[in-house]
Amino acid sequence: MKTGRNEILGLLGLAAAAFAIHGYHPYSEDAETYLPGILRALHPNLFPVGAEYFQLHAHLTWFPQLIAGTVRLLNLPLPWTLLLWQVASFFLFLFACWKLMCAVFPERRACWAGVALVAALFTMPVAGTALYLMDPFLNPRNIIAFALVFAVLKVLERKYVQATLFIAIGGSIHPLMSAFAATFCVLMVVLDRWPAWKATWRREDVAAGAQPRDLVAPAVLLFQPIEGLFNAPDHAYDQVALVHRYQYLTRWTWYELLGAVAPLFIFWAFSAIGRARKMRKFELLSRGMVIYGAIYLVVGLVVSIPRRLEVFALVQPMRSLQLLYVLMLLFGGGLLGEYVLRNKPWRWLVLFAPLVSGMAWAQCELFPASAHMEMPWVQPRNPWAQAFVWVKENTPQDAVFALDPYYMSIPGEDEQGFRAIAERSQLADGLKDGGVVQMFPDIGESWLAQMKAQTGIDHFRIQDIERLKAQYGASWVVLRQRDPAGLGCPYRNDVVMVCRIP
Repeated sequence: MKTGRNEILGLLGLAAAAFAIHGYHPYSEDAETYLPGILRALHPNLFPVGAEYFQLHAHLTWFPQLIAGTVRLLNLPLPWTLLLWQVASFFLFLFACWKLMCAVFPERRACWAGVALVAALFTMPVAGTALYLMDPFLNPRNIIAFALVFAVLKVLERKYVQATLFIAIGGSIHPLMSAFAATFCVLMVVLDRWPAWKATWRREDVAAGAQPRDLVAPAVLLFQPIEGLFNAPDHAYDQVALVHRYQYLTRWTWYELLGAVAPLFIFWAFSAIGRARKMRKFELLSRGMVIYGAIYLVVGLVVSIPRRLEVFALVQPMRSLQLLYVLMLLFGGGLLGEYVLRNKPWRWLVLFAPLVSGMAWAQCELFPASAHMEMPWVQPRNPWAQAFVWVKENTPQDAVFALDPYYMSIPGEDEQGFRAIAERSQLADGLKDGGVVQMFPDIGESWLAQMKAQTGIDHFRIQDIERLKAQYGASWVVLRQRDPAGLGCPYRNDVVMVCRIP
């Protein structure tokens, strides 16, 4: 099925609709980890303190160089470049989904229904993984989403070189998510080629007198202890694990576990439908997803239970569910479009109107103190973000800030990132920096010390704040409304104030 001008315009419209439905919060959540790497690439003098909390991530990906290179190439400010890439990532992802659906479903309405369902559910939580299908802020996962779907499509078309190229593109930006897609692609090749391989092996066995084959490979080394992997004290790692429970399947709630197990039965039903209706590609992908999901479910359980294997949880095996959810929604939408919605506009309206309204409402509830779309030309509405903007415009580049280590989880803060907005150094925080510690535990000891030193900062006396300067070089603090004697606070709003340490 060819993709013409009308389809491209339709996909652009869907991308714009998805952007409006799910909102845009460019400095929120994981942007606090990814944006400082871009800022450092553009301005090497930024972040003289604490750069390890984002540079360790940045060294594993071309994401900072890609965005910084786009800023230089187009001569655009970074906020406008982020917006451009966000919209482009939405369109490219939907375009890849459209091409995959066209390869699986013969009816155009099925293809549109599947792609529209995914667009309507971009910010649907993926079980207990702390992931969305697509985030309302730019990050490496958004940028490579199209490449991973295209890799699956090219494997389905038996164009393995092109599939490898797409996996390589994804791997240069987000190695972990690309590894999950590569696993599924390899599995698809095996399932697709298995009947031919099996027949060949049987003929060879008959010719050789049915001699037994030794296909057993040693696997003992897989579970050997990895010396030196965790040099940080156990209590630092345990502290991180308490906050980032999504990496441990045994700590999920029952409904999160249901979100990991139920899709396997859904894909099993899909494979039966595909077999009954002689939709070979649909059946093959569905059967492959059952096996793929089951493999990572077992891996997730294995690394969550024994203490000896818990270190393998840092590869976050359950985040493999993101690709599974994308295909589940695409195929589910395709079946709805072909057999339920058909060419009845009122049926499409009955399905999508409440769905879209509910998703938009949920995103507004997640960011209650911020605008639904935080565009580059609009000043932030969030009081925390307003304070961070003042910091950017009125403090020296080498300033070092101390905050409540869990400031991003304070009600009304809306997970707005200090480094991403203020472009200034800060002492370690408990949420995003803690996630980095889980991946790079060698910095765990210093992270935990800074965390403890800042805990309760909103109630510190002047002597406690001065100790932050003596021990860690902090020169400024961001506090909730309470003015310790002896501090000069040149900025304050109804929620927070920014104070200089004497």
